[in-house]
Amino acid sequence: MGGRGRGSRSRTQRKHFRDGRENVWKRSKSDSTSSDPNGNGNSENKTHWKPFSTQNSAFDEYYKEQGIVTAEEWDTFIEVLRTPLPAAFRINPSSQFCEDIKSQLENDFMNSLKAETTDGGEVEAIRPLPWYPDNLAWHSNFSRMQLRKNQTLERFHEFLKLENEIGNITRQEAVSMVPPLFLDVCPDHFVLDMCAAPGSKTFQLLEIIYQSTKPGSLPDGMVMANDLDVQRCNLLIHQTKRMCTANLIVTNNEAQHFPGCRADKNGSKASEMEIEPQISQLLFDRVLCDVPCSGDGTLRKAPDMWRKWNPGMANGLHSLQIQIAMRGLSLLKVGGRMVYSTCSMNPVEDEAVVAEILRKCGGSVELVDVSSELPQLVRRPGVRKWKVRDKDLWLASHRDASKFQRSHILQSMFPSGKSYVAPANKDLEHENDEIVISEDGIQLTEDTSTEDLIEEVSDLPLERCMRIVPHDQNSGAFFIAVLQKLSPLPAIQEKPSKKRSLFKKNPELQEKLSDQVTRDNSGLEPDSRDVAVEKIPEAATEADLIVDEPDEADMEPDPSSISNQDDAEETKAVVNGETDSGKAVGKRKLQLQGKWKGVDPVLFFKDESIINSIKIFYGIDESFPLDGHLISRNSDKNHVKRIYYVSKSVKDVLGLNFRVGQQLKIASVGLKMFERQTSREDFKHLLQYKTIKFADFVDAEFGERASKLMMGCCVIVMRDSKTMSGPIKVDESTIAIGCWKGRSNLSVMVTAIDCQEMLERLSFRMEAEKGSSAQENKLNVDELKLNGVSKVEESETIQLVADA
Repeated sequence: MGGRGRGSRSRTQRKHFRDGRENVWKRSKSDSTSSDPNGNGNSENKTHWKPFSTQNSAFDEYYKEQGIVTAEEWDTFIEVLRTPLPAAFRINPSSQFCEDIKSQLENDFMNSLKAETTDGGEVEAIRPLPWYPDNLAWHSNFSRMQLRKNQTLERFHEFLKLENEIGNITRQEAVSMVPPLFLDVCPDHFVLDMCAAPGSKTFQLLEIIYQSTKPGSLPDGMVMANDLDVQRCNLLIHQTKRMCTANLIVTNNEAQHFPGCRADKNGSKASEMEIEPQISQLLFDRVLCDVPCSGDGTLRKAPDMWRKWNPGMANGLHSLQIQIAMRGLSLLKVGGRMVYSTCSMNPVEDEAVVAEILRKCGGSVELVDVSSELPQLVRRPGVRKWKVRDKDLWLASHRDASKFQRSHILQSMFPSGKSYVAPANKDLEHENDEIVISEDGIQLTEDTSTEDLIEEVSDLPLERCMRIVPHDQNSGAFFIAVLQKLSPLPAIQEKPSKKRSLFKKNPELQEKLSDQVTRDNSGLEPDSRDVAVEKIPEAATEADLIVDEPDEADMEPDPSSISNQDDAEETKAVVNGETDSGKAVGKRKLQLQGKWKGVDPVLFFKDESIINSIKIFYGIDESFPLDGHLISRNSDKNHVKRIYYVSKSVKDVLGLNFRVGQQLKIASVGLKMFERQTSREDFKHLLQYKTIKFADFVDAEFGERASKLMMGCCVIVMRDSKTMSGPIKVDESTIAIGCWKGRSNLSVMVTAIDCQEMLERLSFRMEAEKGSSAQENKLNVDELKLNGVSKVEESETIQLVADA
């Protein structure tokens, strides 16, 4: 969901966080005595644990009244909701080891884990999720805590950790995998993930656009992943780095004000830009709108939420959710699809938001019936009637709300979406009257008649929405609605709203949101307002209709900063070594670099001498597109340390972003391709990675021939002995490792965890090949000269990597 997750941490901090998070189902008895002013807690209490409380009477009353599940199944629903969530994970289909991992799960772990005790009455310890295509997603009937604590599950747990770290699998809640599947993403689509952190869905979107792409080529599409919170952006970057993609941009903008980047026709000429943009406006084929929410669908994973939950949390986020969803639709191309989703079961955050979107958009947006898609996914239709809870009072319609309540209880929260305006002086005349409550607990006003007590029912096809509940398939809870844009949106004129902080009146909401997402408080609770729909002015473009682009004052740098994980050097607002104070683009001031304080600039790298030397040094074919695809994050070309590669789609977006004055606050972009090496790095590599002396190789001939290579970088390619005499053929199954040839040894320039993962893969392949005709694998060396750079080829073996 868009509203959960943590900021980036060091490896040790992340371990401590995981330990604490996974132990949240147990709480020390000393917690209850720690607040005792007399300090009567004893050491014995500190070493014992008791289950976290999973009781909340307000929760029970609220959802019984809303009818999300029937009265007959309530006990089953609540019983499952109070049990730990089983672990789930997804295999990366673009990984070269995808089939190996799938085979290992089917032929190894499914059998070896059969004897283990499982929860929930399920027969299989692990199984593929039947609704996920190609058996790529798997359900484990063990909770995360069981995987960590049960010694007999250690091998399986280590397997999950290793493959997740590499990027071959992603550990993700099963229901969280559902929204991207309903987007129907194709490889050439431009996709926006509006509230992307911590990044599991973004990674899934990247998997999809790469899955049907020809090996050795890049997709024509791209993914833009956005999150407002700086620390969560760093977590998003860390998560998506495992994909090694040139088709991703990570941004740090407000989702409800996400820039449309519309280029002014009268703006700067292309010759004045870093690179000529190929697109004039930022529009997307698909938008994932997984908004911040109260998150009660994650109670099985975060049971500490039981004590925090209250209905006011959903009410406070309702307006922000509408704003984000409307902005997403304004950035969607006509004919495109947007998925609105939450990990909340609350109709105020779910159906009420979807209904308001449909009302605002008129007939330009359709709620799509996807009941025939993913038929094995158990889901329930959306509801068309619900009530709104304000503190201890139930409201059946906006008319039931008092004058004070109408400041935060909006008409859009109710099924009909109709507002009630009291006659002149009516509210003033009765503002001190006592509140009257009906027998059903519904608040009544003087104007409420018996007929008004009938619950409102929406006239919109909200049953096309879907809600996943925990007890249907032993999962978490989720809400999904699929929207298709049929025509340009109508212009929506909204009355300006006063900015108020909801947190002053609801400290519990502040505590909840501090664990999930940092948002602009002023956007949480706008005033109730009437909306007038007008005809679109001919000169207007759609991305500017719903939410105006922030003006120059709003675009000032955020006081918080993003630290580039690769380039920590401070940079100045210069282009090619010269300061540019900016050029006018319409009403905007064009600042080519240094737009966002604390964020490393994004510059197209155009130093022909360096690019040509790289091509010659590495023997890069002229057909490989380098020109215009290289960027750096340092404005001083004499001190560029790293060069990143971007796809054509990303290149076009960057060109547009330059033209409109860098409205996108880019936190990360591109795939690191080249890095300047110095003797300091060489020494670091020698200390960090193990080395193999030439005399210590199992194959003496291999060691001798390797010793004769020129000093410097070399690549070892794993090859079958049958193909040793032929030329090198590289495909998606090729395994290669980079090494450094020193005076007396070879040093592996690959991370230890990558080495470990390759060993796992090779060991599994060797086990799978047992019983078949054995092949004699002989080490061989074929020296290839590329302007002083040597490459070493090796037949398929494990000795070298094992020693490394």
